[in-house]
Amino acid sequence: MSSDAASLELRELVKRYPGTDEPAVDKLSLEVPAGEVCVLVGPSGCGKTTAMRMVNRMIEITDGDILLDGSSVTDRSPAELRREIGYVIQQIGLFPHRTIGDNIATVPRLLGWDKQRVSDRVDELLELIGLDAEMRERYPAQLSGGQRQRVGVARALAGDPPLMLMDEPFGAIDPINRERLQNEFLRLQAELRKTIVFVTHDIDEAIKMGDKIAVLRKGGKLAQFASPAELLMYPADPFVEDFVGADRALKRLALQRVRDIDLWKGVLCHKGESTAKVRARLADADLEFPLLVDDEGRPLGWLSDRGLAGERVMEDLRSRAEPTVEMDDILRDALSDLLANQTMYGPVLDDQGRVQGILSLRAIAGALNIRPEDVPDSAELAAEASSSP
Repeated sequence: MSSDAASLELRELVKRYPGTDEPAVDKLSLEVPAGEVCVLVGPSGCGKTTAMRMVNRMIEITDGDILLDGSSVTDRSPAELRREIGYVIQQIGLFPHRTIGDNIATVPRLLGWDKQRVSDRVDELLELIGLDAEMRERYPAQLSGGQRQRVGVARALAGDPPLMLMDEPFGAIDPINRERLQNEFLRLQAELRKTIVFVTHDIDEAIKMGDKIAVLRKGGKLAQFASPAELLMYPADPFVEDFVGADRALKRLALQRVRDIDLWKGVLCHKGESTAKVRARLADADLEFPLLVDDEGRPLGWLSDRGLAGERVMEDLRSRAEPTVEMDDILRDALSDLLANQTMYGPVLDDQGRVQGILSLRAIAGALNIRPEDVPDSAELAAEASSSP
């Protein structure tokens, strides 16, 4: 097995424990292309961790097979196999009596790397996970929970494995650090493109982290194997629909960014500009009030009727241009910002802070296939709150 990402295939996988009537995993079949993240999700007792632990033979297979790059995992000794599969668990499992550097170096040393190569790899991984080089001499007890979890990921990556197994790796972390670790993991995965099997009980985490999601029901039976978007739009049966949740339409917003949808066309104007020209442009715009911008194209605020009363645009604002969103913002977060500011519109900015378009509730509704007539228009909004866009 090379250090490049490996394809993974589960073929009619079965795990049956002695003395039990029903299997823990029952004829589970799925394929994970090299470089993708497959998330196993389902209620407690559905066999997701059992299935994952059969991949590195921490649990032996009763029937069926598991193939890595087309070769059965049973063709190799468990010890040899595990050295080439990264493994991250919820409890992290760092050796408390070893330094951070020694923890990360565990697998490279087992693989027989020379000292300099091991040391260079430790430094490389500390930089990759955003920890200072001086951390290598500390012990796990001297690190925060989030830092220890990052070290656990670094240790799993140390031997440059073609496959990684992650068993609820962020489950014991507080919500703020959990989101940060998730985002950091996605950043690393975009760079490294490892094949990863990721176990979680949290459907929101599954949707965020997975390229493909395998929903398991009790007894280790596969209910649906699909991309996050397909799972949310077309749940296979009532069990999957119930597990994904009644708010699955809103969950789809986590899969899209602002740049992925059609932004509204707004009219940008400058102080001192001809109001006649501004009014002419408004006739072809999606909004009936313009956005005042500075000379660099950065938003100053939504122009009031008084600002257009004379021959030249005056800086008389109905409200500030808040919130603003960025092209790479997740739609879910952008919607949250609009709702928190009690507005239907927000200027979309590029990385220089210049306006690229207008995000509206109706544009988001379009992304969710909600009928436009079900979303209030600007006239209704003006009647309710004439001072705010």
